[in-house]
Amino acid sequence: MLASSLAEQDQFDLTPLADCSHCAYRDTLLATGTCKPGDRCVVAESGRQIDRFFKAHPVYALNYTQDPFWERRAIAAQYLPTNHLRPLLTDPDEAVRRVLAYRVPVEWLLELSQDSDREVRVTVADRLPETQLELMANDPDYLVRTYVAKRLPKGRLFRLVADPDNEVRRTVAERIPSVSLGLMANDQEVNIRRIVAQRMEVDDLAMMSKDEDWTVRYEVALRAEPELLKQMLDDADEEVSFTARERWEALAMEATHAAD
Repeated sequence: MLASSLAEQDQFDLTPLADCSHCAYRDTLLATGTCKPGDRCVVAESGRQIDRFFKAHPVYALNYTQDPFWERRAIAAQYLPTNHLRPLLTDPDEAVRRVLAYRVPVEWLLELSQDSDREVRVTVADRLPETQLELMANDPDYLVRTYVAKRLPKGRLFRLVADPDNEVRRTVAERIPSVSLGLMANDQEVNIRRIVAQRMEVDDLAMMSKDEDWTVRYEVALRAEPELLKQMLDDADEEVSFTARERWEALAMEATHAAD
C-alpha cells in the first residue's frame, strides 16, 4: 500500500528537473553536492530552484546578467553587487527592472523615473528623495501620483489639488496645510470635501456651510463657531440643523457660565 502511494506521488511530481549532463557545474558544485537537481539548480526553469542556487552561490550571479531567461536575470539581479547593476537598468523585461528599482543607489533612481512599467515607477516614487519627487507629479498613472502625493513636502502639494484622480486628491486633502484647504472647498468629490471640512481652519468654514451635500454641512456644523452655527440653525437637512442648534446652545451656555 505504501509503495503504491509513493509511486502515485512520483507520477504526479511536476518538479522541474534539469539535465545535468552538460551543466557547467557538473564536475564542481554538483560533484560536491552544493547544487541539487530539483532543489538548488540554476539551469532548471524554476524560480525557486534558481533562487536557492544564487542564495548558496551569490558569486555566480554575475554570469547570468545577459541570460536569455528573464526570471534567471531577475533573480540574479537580487544577488549582484550594487556596482554591477547599471547594465540592467535598460533590461527588456520589467521584472528585472523592478528588482533594480528596489536595489539601485538613490542617485540612480531618476534613470528609472520614466520607465514604461508602472510598478517600477511606483517604487521610484517611494524611494526618490523629497527634493526630486516633484519631477514625477505629472506621471500618467494615478498610483504613481498617489505615492508622490504621500511623500511630497506639504508645502508643495498645491500643484496636485486639481489632479484628475480622486485618490490623489484625497491624499492631498489629508496632508496639505490646513490654511491651503480652501483651494479644495469646491472639489467635485463629496468624500474629499468632507475631509476638507474636517481639517480646514475654523475661520474658513463659512465657505462650506452652503455645500450642496448635507454630510459636508454636517462636518461644518460639528466645528463651526457660534456666529456660523446661528446661520445653520435652519439648514434644510434635519440632522445638520439639529447638530447646529445643539452646539450653538451648548456654546452659549458655556459663554454664560464663563461670564459668571
